[in-house]
Amino acid sequence: MPKKPALTNEQTKRAPIICIMGHIDHGKSTLLDYIRKTNIVDKEAGGITQCISAYEVHHTTTEGVSGSITFLDTPGHEAFQKMRERGAHVADIAVLIVSAEDGVKKQTLEAWNAIKAHNTPYVVAINKIDRPNADVERTKLSLAEHGIYLEGYGGDISYVPISAKTGVGIPELLDILILTADISGLTGSKQKPAEGFVIETERDAKKGISATLVIKDGTLSSGMCVVCGTALSPVRLMENFLGKKITEASFSSPVHITGWDGVPLVGEPFVTFESKKEAEKYVAEIKRDQPTKKNEHVIEAVQGKKVIPVVIKSDAVGSAEAIEHELKKIHHDRVIVKVIYSGIGDITETDIKAVSGTEHALVLGFNVKVDSQAKALSERLAIPVLVFDIIYKLAEWLLDYVTTHAPRIEVEEIVSEAKVLKFFSKTKDKQIIGGRVLKGEFKLGHRVKVMRREVLIGEGVVRELQKQKEKASEVQEGFEFGALVESKIEVAPGDILASFITVEK
Repeated sequence: MPKKPALTNEQTKRAPIICIMGHIDHGKSTLLDYIRKTNIVDKEAGGITQCISAYEVHHTTTEGVSGSITFLDTPGHEAFQKMRERGAHVADIAVLIVSAEDGVKKQTLEAWNAIKAHNTPYVVAINKIDRPNADVERTKLSLAEHGIYLEGYGGDISYVPISAKTGVGIPELLDILILTADISGLTGSKQKPAEGFVIETERDAKKGISATLVIKDGTLSSGMCVVCGTALSPVRLMENFLGKKITEASFSSPVHITGWDGVPLVGEPFVTFESKKEAEKYVAEIKRDQPTKKNEHVIEAVQGKKVIPVVIKSDAVGSAEAIEHELKKIHHDRVIVKVIYSGIGDITETDIKAVSGTEHALVLGFNVKVDSQAKALSERLAIPVLVFDIIYKLAEWLLDYVTTHAPRIEVEEIVSEAKVLKFFSKTKDKQIIGGRVLKGEFKLGHRVKVMRREVLIGEGVVRELQKQKEKASEVQEGFEFGALVESKIEVAPGDILASFITVEK
């Protein structure tokens, strides 16, 4: 492995990176909304957070201690499990938010498990205490039942009852976070090149590839070069969390870097070099050590099943992960949904060409645009291209598409049953019998299965039918009839004739 930039040991106190985690609709974004005095929730499609984002705030405790806090907001829905795990991995401290109305839910436990997996210190915020149905004590018990023991309830986990809507308890929550950070002894060195993690990656048609980074240590300045995996970016365009251009940032700060030559891997660490030449040498050594991978999209046919190849294009890597997570839930006994590749950025002609020789292919986008060349080519090749702004709408549409486009199969449906009462005569394969309809309508022209003591012994066709000695096209349940049945099997009294039709399903 190549050598990383040299480190220094001049350590100073740094601000904590806090990850807000919990079940969907328990108030994570509303909490940050109040802290930031913005309106995040109203801007989000469907009213749910669909990406991980970072914000920096300042707070002065009741004891007069002032400091910065970097917050990571993670989606609460089940589809965004990978994002939550990244948040817990990157953060110094986690806030597990739980609704005082609903108590512990599925994603509450998933968030808690992610926190435990990374040994991340955490506090609990019991939210929505302003609601009529709020019950803080019941929520504490709900937490204890699932092994989360708060102070005074058999454990030492700090908690704060809050209302993210009114702001009650939020100053106390921020005080506890700063205190927890002090106890953790978070430090860093401003003298060394920046290190940290990539928390999200995006592609813009005009600006190219950009990434949101959280600096865990060191300083990042204009003119330096950032490397994540084999992706490299000179620090030319750097913005803070407000979108303001900056020339320098230090530990605990979230920054947005534009100008990558490849897609930096989300959740992976980054390192920084003083020059592009040093960075390129570092990347070259990584590539040399990595095995060569073939970039092929192989779609294997599955006997008896229809394969629907899907290309996913999204605004960010995290969104693509969540989409793939949702698509894995789609199961059908006659259809397989196969994601052949996913990428970030607008849907282009290249995406359409990638599936141009594939039957039943789809191109699905999330928060992206379709360029004019891609649109023209997709129409010419009859390849459906659809764009959504809510991940679950995309998944719902695809499920419906799979259901309606599944291969049709022929199945036999029993429509009536009749009991043979008498056998009159037989000529070659044709025989005249008398019977009674047990259920359904016994019809002229229907095929029948001949059942003897519940065992299938053969099949036949109703060629003629009489009811009350008159020709008939059908005989209802409970009535007797005479029939000419064509069958290689000699029908006997007591046999059951089950008439059936073949239908597509």
